[in-house]
Amino acid sequence: MAARVGVVTFPGSLDDTDALRAIRLSGAEALPLWHGSDSLDGVDAVVLPGGFSYGDYLRCGAIARFAPVMDEVVRAAGAGMPVLGICNGFQILCEAHLLPGALIRNDVRTFVCRDQGLRVESDRTAWSSRLEVGQEITIVLKNGEGGFVADADTLERLEGEGRVVFRYTGGNPNGSLNDIAGIANERGNVVGMMPHPEHNVDALTGPSLDGRPIFASVLDFLATRV
Repeated sequence: MAARVGVVTFPGSLDDTDALRAIRLSGAEALPLWHGSDSLDGVDAVVLPGGFSYGDYLRCGAIARFAPVMDEVVRAAGAGMPVLGICNGFQILCEAHLLPGALIRNDVRTFVCRDQGLRVESDRTAWSSRLEVGQEITIVLKNGEGGFVADADTLERLEGEGRVVFRYTGGNPNGSLNDIAGIANERGNVVGMMPHPEHNVDALTGPSLDGRPIFASVLDFLATRV
């Protein structure tokens, strides 16, 4: 039976359909989830997609964090369910305290959209096991509030515990501290990343297929839990 991966749609989400397609291409069953639901419908993993969610004019991800479905996401993540937050989804994970730190306005003060080089820093998460440490990949980046910040102690802990999953190469596009493009929680089941791997799963629409291993990795993780 194929793994079931849910994608939450929030008001303002714009990449939920892309994420659903990426999941299907990975061989899993993709299920849409609504932000107002109090159920995850029995899915095995969850993706919080990118977009410009409601309330972001206050603080990115702050309002979406209080959507009813997020109570279930927080509970499930605490029990070990894989959760991937992309762009605005990363911001929501930080606001829900599933990941440390915060995302702030790009230091260049403009929206950035480009094919972004990344270096894989960890293959020990539910979403990166099919990648290799040191591998360089290209993933679409598009954000206006993508600068990752955290206090010095948090940064030291993330680095020391190997919880930085992706790091920008070829120039820092948004001012993220330590060139951080993605991080994980302590257990490695929750990952947040600013670039958009769902746009790199088809040669017709992206500059590479480097997003495919990210979605395929979670299937390996889930297979070990059966």
